[in-house]
Amino acid sequence: MSFSPLSTKDASSKLKVDLIENGIGTQALHETVVAYQANRRAGTHSTKTKATVAGSGKKPWRQKGTGNARSGYKSSPVWSGGGVVFGPHPRDYSKKTNKAVKQLALRKALSSRINAGEVYLIDPITLDKPKTKDLVSKLTEGGHDAKASALFVIETPDQNLYLASRNHPKLDTVTGDLVNAEQILRYDRIFITDGALGKLSARLQK
Repeated sequence: MSFSPLSTKDASSKLKVDLIENGIGTQALHETVVAYQANRRAGTHSTKTKATVAGSGKKPWRQKGTGNARSGYKSSPVWSGGGVVFGPHPRDYSKKTNKAVKQLALRKALSSRINAGEVYLIDPITLDKPKTKDLVSKLTEGGHDAKASALFVIETPDQNLYLASRNHPKLDTVTGDLVNAEQILRYDRIFITDGALGKLSARLQK
């Protein structure tokens, strides 16, 4: 397996769009990445208030004469095991991002990585079996640093490649019609096939 950085000239001709070389799209990229991260949040965290915590409503002791502070109920937030004041409750964190913003964010993310020389054009990877060891061996033979993370962007789903990369904490695989801006930014290196570039080109021109 051999790979080389994708030049800006080749990238522009294959993607059929101009790469962004200035600050255009920075805000769109930020909003899109924040939205992707927010949409993954479950929002299932919950605490009990003084009204919902289990406990008797009986006054623990009489108002005066015990030497203790006044107390009306055991579920008070000032007590251990009592309710929580202003604690988190289930909520929806999802954010909506329109198509044009996502498209600009993807173009910005790709442009920044290509301009930095971190996107590599590769031939389609073929694995006889879904073995992570075989995939890592192919990468190291091509000169990839084992400590660096990598994303494979391919044209069509490949079960062997998907399973082999899924079993590695620093590798992942996605098709060109599904890759998003956050994934482009997350990994140290992007390995992309010519067919996947065609899929990305179609997405960026819509």
